[in-house]
Amino acid sequence: MNLRELESFNAFMTYGSVTKAAQAMNISQPMVSRLLNSFEKSVGFALFNRKRNQLSPTTEALQFHTTVLRSLNSLREIETQARAIANEQLGSIRIAAQPIYVDTYLLDVVAKFKCAHPNVSVSIADTGLEGMLDMVTTRQCDLGIGITLDLQDPNMEVMPLAQCRAVCLMPRNHRLAGFETIDIDLLRGESFVELSIGSPLRTKIDYIFQIAGWPRKIAVEARTIRTISRLVERNVGIAVIDPFATLLVDEEKVVARPLTPAIEWDVALFRSSGELSAVERSFLSFLRAELPDLRKAGCVL
Repeated sequence: MNLRELESFNAFMTYGSVTKAAQAMNISQPMVSRLLNSFEKSVGFALFNRKRNQLSPTTEALQFHTTVLRSLNSLREIETQARAIANEQLGSIRIAAQPIYVDTYLLDVVAKFKCAHPNVSVSIADTGLEGMLDMVTTRQCDLGIGITLDLQDPNMEVMPLAQCRAVCLMPRNHRLAGFETIDIDLLRGESFVELSIGSPLRTKIDYIFQIAGWPRKIAVEARTIRTISRLVERNVGIAVIDPFATLLVDEEKVVARPLTPAIEWDVALFRSSGELSAVERSFLSFLRAELPDLRKAGCVL
């Protein structure tokens, strides 16, 4: 049996006659008759009662029609999914990202992507850089977003998206809030709110202050930039931090100022090597399209 035979049988059972089935299928009556005869032979039992050149379905045909109809619907679903995938409207994408990018950058990207691709399933994992890299390497996720490292894994692709420069986040009533740029030596004696030891950004910041030659007074350490931002709002201390933090704070309570010397890094897309799927290519285009708005907000260079 073939698809055309299934369609002819369904048309006959739906419309009740060979003539109406032929009209529905836009083919000749003899062609429908031949298809029905061939289909009946292939199934191995009688589908029709024949009387005076008229066909009527047997009890077995009525029972079998349910199965045929289910199969045709499945085939149509396959065709629909194939077209949707070809048009980047179906599929799934799994993303792992450092919390600051989940909390800010990815929110608008995913919202706009879902408007354009409502049938694509999106999964987001909020994890630290090490966890994100592990998820990409083990293919638990399709894409990762985080700051760059000197990776040597030949199976990992790193695609820079933007360059960031650390800012000094402080309460609006702070003594240095009126400065346009904050020189690192102006921060002597200040209390700092910092990322936990071991985070890549904390390591970069520690290195700069080691070069400056004076120790920082750490008031609080926290795992996420969101928590640090909230603590700065509450006058617990100042923070040298990712500029994306400015998207999380109350501007009436907190200001951000560029720091010198500059502490810079790339925000990048991480993925296992291989060709991007159509859905991944589309998502990447949305990631890049969001960057101009982030530049206007002062989050990227």
